[in-house]
This record gives sequence, structure tokens and C-alpha cells, in this order.
Amino acid sequence: MRILFVKTSSLGDVIHHCPAVTDVLRRDPTAFVDWVVEEPFAEIAALHPGVRRVLPVAVRRWRSRMLSPAVWGEIAAFRRALAEQAYDCVIDTQGLFKSALISRWARGPRHGYAADSAREPWASRFYDVRHSVPRELHAVERNRRLSAAALGADLQGDCDYGLRAADALPFPMHKPYCVLLSMSSRADKLWPELHWAALARALSARGLQPVLPWGSEEERARCERIAQDAGGAFVPRRMRLGELAALLKRARAVAGVDTGLAHLAVALGVPAVGIYCSTAPALTGLYGTTPLANVGDAAGVPAVDAVLGALEAFL
Repeated sequence: MRILFVKTSSLGDVIHHCPAVTDVLRRDPTAFVDWVVEEPFAEIAALHPGVRRVLPVAVRRWRSRMLSPAVWGEIAAFRRALAEQAYDCVIDTQGLFKSALISRWARGPRHGYAADSAREPWASRFYDVRHSVPRELHAVERNRRLSAAALGADLQGDCDYGLRAADALPFPMHKPYCVLLSMSSRADKLWPELHWAALARALSARGLQPVLPWGSEEERARCERIAQDAGGAFVPRRMRLGELAALLKRARAVAGVDTGLAHLAVALGVPAVGIYCSTAPALTGLYGTTPLANVGDAAGVPAVDAVLGALEAFL
């Protein structure tokens, strides 16, 4: 069986889709699975050994340059690559207009959410077969339910992300460490810098090296301020997603705000604490069989002691 998944973004959403890929291979180890994903997240899809071909798409970048002939050339090249293979089943688990349109470009029967289940109800008009999936389920289970329904199968086993990161660290680490994910694209999701510094000091006192990765210059400056206040925290060089995965995989534990990298830690089997300052974790919080805790919610900023207490259960 040849299956195409369309789950383009964002990082957390892409990671939440990985268990659906594992489910396919559980039922049919000989299945060929391809995946359409936004180009910044292609490394994540490639970490799943069950994905045969990753098809990067650049909708986010294309939108900003729609008058460029080069962009239209890229779109045409993507459509040709997508049309090279006919599929037994095309499954759009994104449920957005952009992902539904991409699914229409693929060759094969197209499955997606019914209007009562899709994030953008109008997207359901693009599918050949529509499936209703309860909205109150966690995003991981919604992906799994939709994929199982599209393939006419029942869910089997627990959630298994199936990701495999490299064994080698991107740089030497000389003592056990914890990764602190302080960055987010939304200011209201950020945990106060003084809280991070206090947490880093507490971990250092327990013999653990706090590591503060970053992705933008603004985030690097934030991490350096936290490290300076904490004393002894490590701010590494900028890393690719694959390198971050290798770093997370070897950590004793991870603490992070509502960001996709915290979900990546869980997907790699690393104990993790999610810190929620303005969002509720019920539907998109850390999820899986790995030891984890979601601390805080949309009501306010959790205290340092609450996060440290949750981490200590894993150390």
C-alpha cells in the first residue's frame, strides 16, 4: 500500500502526526509512506524510519513572493514531484485550505476531516471521503483516528512517535544536562526570565548542566541574559532541528514553554515538563507514554517550585 500524508506545519503539529505514521507501519510493515511537510520541518519527518519520501513544500515562503516567476517555478516543480507517484490513499490531517489544496494535487483517493471536524470547515470540500473526529480529543489522537478511519482500520497499541535521532551529540557535553526551552514565537507563552534563571540555578545545585538552545538572535540574547543571571548555564551555538533532536535525546530531562521542541523531546522518549502561561494543555499539551507533566494553563504563570517539583520526579 502506498500512502501520502499531508501535514505541513507547524513544528508541534508535525510531531503530533508522527504516531499516525507508526500506526500505519504496525498494521502493514510493507507500506510505503510519503509525507508533504513545510521545508523547515522536513528534518523531523525524515527522523521517522517509516517515511520513505519527504516532499518539502514552501507555502509560507511562497505566499510572501507570489509575483516572483521563481516561486511559480518552484510550485510547478513540487506538483511534478507530487504527481510522480499514484497513491492508494491520500490523507490530509491538517484540515486547512492550504493542505486540502495540496491533497487535490496528489494522485489517489483523498481523505480528510468532515466540516464538523476540520480546523477550516471549507477545506472538507476538497476531499473525496470525509471523516468526523471528535474535537475534544488531543491532537495526536485526532491524527491517529483520522488516519485509521481513512485506511478502514482500528487503532492498535499506545501512542508511539517512532522518531530516531542521531546518537552523536552536536558538541561535547562533559556532565549530565537538562535542556531548558525558553523560546516561543508568542510573547504571551514566555515564562519570565527570572523564573528560568532560578530553575537553572536549582538544576546546577543538583549537579546538572542547564543548556539553553535558541533559534533567533532575539532568543539568543534572552538565553544569554538567563545564563548570566543563573551562572553556569550553557548557551550553545545555533543548531539545526536534527542536531537539536540529538541534544534532546541525551538529556536527563527537558523543561519548555508551549513550543514544538518540547513535543520533540517527548517524541524522543525524554522526560519533559511543559510550562503553560497563556494556553491550556488539554488538546495540544505534551502527550505520550514518556514520563511528562504539563504545568500551568491559560489562567496564569506557574511558579518555579511547581516546575522544579515536576522535573525532580524525573531526575
